[in-house]
Amino acid sequence: MTANPGVQRVRWMEGGGPAADLVLSSRIRLARNLEDYPFPTLLGPEQGQEIIRLMEGVTEHLSAAGLGRFTLLRMADLSPLDRRVLVEQHLISPQHARNAATGAVILNDDRSISIMVNEEDHLRIQCLLGGLQLHEAWAVATRVDDVIEAHVRYAFDDERGYLTTCPTNLGTGIRASVMVHLPGLVLARQAGRLLSQLGKVGMVVRGLYGEGTEALGNVFQVSNQITLGPSEEELIDNLIGFTRQLLDQERSARERLYRENEDGVKDRVMRAYGLLTNAWTISSEEAIRLLSDLRLGIDLNVLSHVRPEVFNELIVLTRPACLQKLAGKELDARERDLLRARLIRERIAAALRKTTQ
Repeated sequence: MTANPGVQRVRWMEGGGPAADLVLSSRIRLARNLEDYPFPTLLGPEQGQEIIRLMEGVTEHLSAAGLGRFTLLRMADLSPLDRRVLVEQHLISPQHARNAATGAVILNDDRSISIMVNEEDHLRIQCLLGGLQLHEAWAVATRVDDVIEAHVRYAFDDERGYLTTCPTNLGTGIRASVMVHLPGLVLARQAGRLLSQLGKVGMVVRGLYGEGTEALGNVFQVSNQITLGPSEEELIDNLIGFTRQLLDQERSARERLYRENEDGVKDRVMRAYGLLTNAWTISSEEAIRLLSDLRLGIDLNVLSHVRPEVFNELIVLTRPACLQKLAGKELDARERDLLRARLIRERIAAALRKTTQ
């Protein structure tokens, strides 16, 4: 039977958490490999299936650990559209979506935890929460890691730490990241300079969907680049420190823009609101650009009557795969543009009704 994950809301899309006006989500990802198997790059199909069966057994223990009900989904049982939906929700990587032979993912019921099986490493344990909650995500990921480690043997070296396929993940195997919305710095033409400096202090900046993707909607992912040497807590504390500096810069840029050109900012925001609430057809790129302006207006109280979480929701639901999943069928580009515009109109109207209730 084909498993169907649907387009259910995932926890980080609900917003909330500290600094949620600027930080859309916090993610902790742990790379782990099993001792008795070659790395996935050398893994045969039968060995890959053995690991999936092993993790099916572990899934029952995860469900018993009080972190929600977990389900294992094999990539081979999911349609290409369902896999793309999981990518757009940030639950699996694009390359994992293409691994129908040996790929699987374990998800809990609110999608705050996802475990990719046989991606670049045998296991990629991820906890994704709204706002700046890296310590909280780390605590959850550690609990998941402990439950798994009680039932499998990890590849671990006393000197090198957790052994991983890519040397850049060696040691702790941890990748902490935050997804931040920085329209103020982009409009002030300061984002490029500031974000390029992060590379000098062991951080890396990517676009909305990770490595090699663009910063659509002025959304950037900032994560640690170094995994060997400092402890997990030190790496997380460093990222939180740099993120807070970045947020201070963003708030200063917004205040300066508004103080120096209030009419221009209001005009930009209201044009976006007008188009989003009236457009009959809209492309993906235009939608996310206008949604970024809408969220800026909400944060600056230009549009205080619109609930802010509509931004988190719509930057995912307006992506091509999610739209087609909502429609229940394949759509061509014109049909997606029509549905995208209708969805935006309806969701903003619903957000307005919630505000006035």
